[in-house]
Amino acid sequence: MPTYGTLFIVATPIGNLSDISARALTTLRQVDLIAAEDTRHTKRLLQQAGIQRPLIALHEHNERQRAQSLIERLHHGTDIALVSDAGTPLISDPGFPLVRACHTAAIPVVPIPGPSALIAALSVSGLPTDAFYFAGFPPHKKSARRTWLEQLRQQTATLILYESNHRVHDTLSDMQAVFGADRRAMCARELTKTFETLLHGTLHDIQSQLGVQPKGEIVLVVAGTTADPATDELEHYLDILLAELPRKQAITLTAKLLKLPKNQVYQQALSRNAF
Repeated sequence: MPTYGTLFIVATPIGNLSDISARALTTLRQVDLIAAEDTRHTKRLLQQAGIQRPLIALHEHNERQRAQSLIERLHHGTDIALVSDAGTPLISDPGFPLVRACHTAAIPVVPIPGPSALIAALSVSGLPTDAFYFAGFPPHKKSARRTWLEQLRQQTATLILYESNHRVHDTLSDMQAVFGADRRAMCARELTKTFETLLHGTLHDIQSQLGVQPKGEIVLVVAGTTADPATDELEHYLDILLAELPRKQAITLTAKLLKLPKNQVYQQALSRNAF
């Protein structure tokens, strides 16, 4: 029976180099090859730790093509560590095609756990941690981002997403339009780094505190909705139709679309001072 190599998924610091684990350092010293998102970035980390290992680039532009050659090396007994620029690989970082190919080829995949920006942010957010939904990066374009946020609007679990410092204000504005300006949230900027900043409050508060041109990596943690999904959907339809149609017509059409008693829709509109 052939002896395959092992693929190690190694988490690295998201900022503070002291956060790297002893097990991660041992693994990086012992593997035959390190596949890195950016070899220049990883080389600096290895030099800091006094580690000299062969490096190969594995990033979003070449990972599908390179996965097969790495599988062949693993088949021949090569042990490989996969690292990203920061944090845990595959979490909004490259590596998924390689890991999936390893499972298909019955090659062992071993996690070497450690830093993760989303977990670090959630742990200090002050928002519920019993259920959370990691949404990754929002779309860049406004219309696509609004649609994306609409799909998350009724999510009851705490939401976590990454955003660039260039687009964070646009995303916060769209969140307020879709979720409401008073939705509780936290913005974590430059986690574990010298200028780490944690902003707590409503979405409106956070945008006001953030500054015009924030720098660094940003994680947004947003409270899930506390509204009943059915009521939330009713509110959503009423918002749209009352803005475009006479009140009576908007109520009638909302009742038909949601298959609800007209009186229930009327009472909801009444509670919203729509008269």
